[in-house]
Amino acid sequence: MPIHSPESILEYFEYDESAEACDMGDIVAFGTVFLSILYSLVFAFGLLGNLLVVFALTNSRKPKSITDIYLLNLALSDLLFVATLPFWTHYLISEQGLHNAVCKLTTAFFFIGFFGGIFFITVISIDRYLAIVLAANSMNNRTVQHGVTISLGVWAAAILVAAPQFMFTKQKENECLGDYPEVLQDLWPVLRNVEANLLGFLLPMLIMSYCYFRIMRTLFSCKNHKKAKAIKLVFLVVIMFFLFWTPYNVMIFLETLNLYDFFPSCDMKRDLRLALSVTETIAFIHCCLNPFIYAFAGEKFRRYIYHLYRKCLAVLCGRPVHVSFSPTESQTSRRESMLSSNFTHHTSDGDGSILL
Repeated sequence: MPIHSPESILEYFEYDESAEACDMGDIVAFGTVFLSILYSLVFAFGLLGNLLVVFALTNSRKPKSITDIYLLNLALSDLLFVATLPFWTHYLISEQGLHNAVCKLTTAFFFIGFFGGIFFITVISIDRYLAIVLAANSMNNRTVQHGVTISLGVWAAAILVAAPQFMFTKQKENECLGDYPEVLQDLWPVLRNVEANLLGFLLPMLIMSYCYFRIMRTLFSCKNHKKAKAIKLVFLVVIMFFLFWTPYNVMIFLETLNLYDFFPSCDMKRDLRLALSVTETIAFIHCCLNPFIYAFAGEKFRRYIYHLYRKCLAVLCGRPVHVSFSPTESQTSRRESMLSSNFTHHTSDGDGSILL
């Protein structure tokens, strides 16, 4: 994840020892414009999509499942993450920077939201594995109370893991930067990068790959008309995570090598800084996609969005709108429910999400 948050990227621009020999002025100017625009777009779409997920989960009268608990916390993590982007946009375009307290809080929320989102995606993968592959053994453990306990533990882990990323951040000469003790100036940036690569990408990717590989093997052995759709969703989850986060984590690793002067060429340094800005924004887009991957793909959630649209239309038009399902839709829904219950006989996933 963003070991290189906006404050980190500007830190490299400002304090690169080779800055005098290698002019980064045009790269900095491009990054300011590019990141400002992309941060604004990510904020708008991430805020809208994740708020819809939160509203759908909290306003539903149906009993919650453990999956709903995890989806809710994933949406809250993404909301915490995107809520910091307007502050970073202001930081990029303003000469005054951020107040010291705002600098610290924004950086803290930024990393807590990031690691929280990654960890909840991983927990959802493990939960799907338990529900489908280890159905008989996990039936009694996948309760809402268990989900709440696990979620609290994930938030505690996210705060703990994020702490090294923001604990030394402070406002200094209108810059929100990491001000490390002299004894840690060479070591701490490397540790931040390694932590981001390992805990923010490699370990979650390995866990997700294992869980979804076992899930796919189980689904292939089940005779159910929803098998193809479930397998496509599995592919989508893993591939989207890999595509959006791999380039950025590669750049984090290369930046770690750059700390040891592996790239003496000025052109290579410039390319590295530019690629870091671009891949960072691409990675951040993933938080906008989580609602589409985990919720919008569900028929129930699409139905909720349709109901919400009709209600808003009724308010704007000033007349009531009655939403009802046609006999065909009702029959289809009942038929799918029967087939789904036959599927859950093999998977114990009878506590399907409100959204899915």
